Amino acid sequence: MKITELLGEATEYDKKQSVERKKPKSWLKTVSAFANTGGGVLIFGVADNDEIVGIENIKEASEFVSQKIKERIDPLPEVFMELHKLENDKEILTVKILAGEETPYYYNGDGTTEAFIRIGNETVTASASELKRLVLRGRNSSYDSLTSSYEYDDFSFSKLRERFKEWNGNSMTEKSFESFGIKDQKGKLTNAGALLADNCPFRHSRLFCTRWNGLDKSGGQMEALDSAEYSGSIIILLNEGISFVKRNMRILWKKTENSRIEMPDYCERSVFEALVNALIHRDYLINGSEVHIDIFDDRLVIYSPGGMPDGTKIQERNIDTIPSTRRNPVLADIFGRLGYMERQGSGLNKIRNAYRNAVNYTPEKEPLFYSDRVEFTVTLKNLNYQFFHNGALNGALNGALNGALNEDLNEEEWNILELIHKNPKITQVEIKNQLKIARSHVQRTMKNLVDKGIIERVGSKKSGYWNLREK
Repeated sequence: MKITELLGEATEYDKKQSVERKKPKSWLKTVSAFANTGGGVLIFGVADNDEIVGIENIKEASEFVSQKIKERIDPLPEVFMELHKLENDKEILTVKILAGEETPYYYNGDGTTEAFIRIGNETVTASASELKRLVLRGRNSSYDSLTSSYEYDDFSFSKLRERFKEWNGNSMTEKSFESFGIKDQKGKLTNAGALLADNCPFRHSRLFCTRWNGLDKSGGQMEALDSAEYSGSIIILLNEGISFVKRNMRILWKKTENSRIEMPDYCERSVFEALVNALIHRDYLINGSEVHIDIFDDRLVIYSPGGMPDGTKIQERNIDTIPSTRRNPVLADIFGRLGYMERQGSGLNKIRNAYRNAVNYTPEKEPLFYSDRVEFTVTLKNLNYQFFHNGALNGALNGALNGALNEDLNEEEWNILELIHKNPKITQVEIKNQLKIARSHVQRTMKNLVDKGIIERVGSKKSGYWNLREK
């Protein structure tokens, strides 16, 4: 019999070569973690290399395991134990722990009380924010449903009302604010309500956006081409984040027989879905961390505090089979009513599929998803990177040449056009210093661009500027 046959449908399991009696915490912490996360199976009698070594006196060992779980795990999780006799007469013990409904499940022993969780295939001690989340789950509650200390009458909800009417055709009633979970019967805002208020009082609900000059942040903030910090309702954060991305990306185009096809750097639908996911599914119990949009020459990265709600790692999962798990169900429901997201939770698929349907998509441009204990990131590749970035090129022309690709331009000409686009008043000396080429070469190259009708000088040499002509 194979180990996989013993596991059945279990996706989480931990192998133990023997039943450790002197230090039972070595496996009891995994019992706590499975009960606190998504459940799993402990297998005793199997080495790390999957060699079946068996358990001696298995009946006695199983009684010891059962007794220690009862003594040291509180509350007692639902556990099923089975003894298995294999073809080689070796016996192993499997202990199936179901995902608990009375979280957190603590380990009590050695003078300590700790709760554990699973992150990928590891068992780790629950942090303060993770412990708070387990307490809420045990109460069948969530952070966004908790009542805050803020009064509903002290806040405005113009962005929420505006979007609701735009999407549904009718105005929100005062009863809607209570039925949607925005305020309670006493007029107090829930945390979801505070996050949706125009002047959101939570400082950690912010969005930081940066367009970096290059492929990483090594140049420091002075190398940022554009940056902004947004606060307020998460609807404001969503709208401002999308606007920031739009103003920092090119839209190229190519001609067809009867029209032209637009080719943006990033699929707007993918950016939208990724930002919605980041704002709605982030862990608001993690203070001191905000949602970030970082745009580099070759990619756009959206960072959100908090990993997968079930403790798994997204990079190890099949996107097509991930069930909908909503960390903030009240916010998710309201965003569904506003038409920003679907309630069945298909956002990751939409991010990927929108990219695959792009005209300029290639397999190496597939969106990347990553999560660990404290973060979830979506990386969207720049679909046009190969056209303008042949090693030295960076920045964005933002369609200044009307999106046209001119194959007659060499790399240095594109470099100079980029610098002009960033700073129309740039001098030839500044271009020389940035590109590290001779000034005579800069002068000759710029004269070629003028002769081709691509740039023109507007005004005097001292106070004028360079203009990129549409071509």
